[in-house]
Amino acid sequence: MTKIRVFIVDDDVDFAESLAEVIEARGHHVEMAHSGEDAIARFNEQDFDIAFMDVRLPGKNGVESFLEIKRLKPKAKIMMMTGYGVDELLAQAVENGALGVLNKPLEVDDVLDALAIAKSAGLLLIADDDTDFVDSLKSILTKAGYSIVVAHSGDEAIKRGIEHDLDALVLDLRLPVINGLEVFAELKKKGRKVPTIIVTGYADEEATTIRTLRQASASSYLTKPFDPSKLIMAIEAARK
Repeated sequence: MTKIRVFIVDDDVDFAESLAEVIEARGHHVEMAHSGEDAIARFNEQDFDIAFMDVRLPGKNGVESFLEIKRLKPKAKIMMMTGYGVDELLAQAVENGALGVLNKPLEVDDVLDALAIAKSAGLLLIADDDTDFVDSLKSILTKAGYSIVVAHSGDEAIKRGIEHDLDALVLDLRLPVINGLEVFAELKKKGRKVPTIIVTGYADEEATTIRTLRQASASSYLTKPFDPSKLIMAIEAARK
């Protein structure tokens, strides 16, 4: 098992210690801080594979601390936590690259999913309404070390793209509700400039759309069916 360095930032010492026990039981190394200022100082000194940060902290709140840490360490992976309705603050964190939001009391499976993202080669969103195709890609990409989130419609793809700090997006053009071009445009409008690999079974019919997306900085496209190894190479190329 790959051991990772985990940082918990919460002024509720009992909660932080309980979460640390869950994570340490899986063999990982855990450090803790109980204020935003302490968290920023620790990030300035060292790196962590993932941090769990509460929104309500004494002094600098969790979002203010998150933004400062992101300025110091742009690639830091931080999952926000909250037991309260602070949607505006959380939206600011998510828009600036938080991995997502966990609601207290935390579910163990959600914590383990977050740890899996920290260990992975990257977090990918597959947006495609063909469930068999998605299952096939998910199996292959998981074996390659990636963590996967899935959307089967355009509106769901936008929601997932805003919720998560994605490393790449595998985007089918023919999505129900909202098409792939509109998904790409909306995520860009929301500040989510995600490396995007377009996949389509209708390359000739959608040549104009593909050209528009390529000009708008979509990384590449693949025509179905394709060799999965080509997708992995396209993802890695797009992330460089």
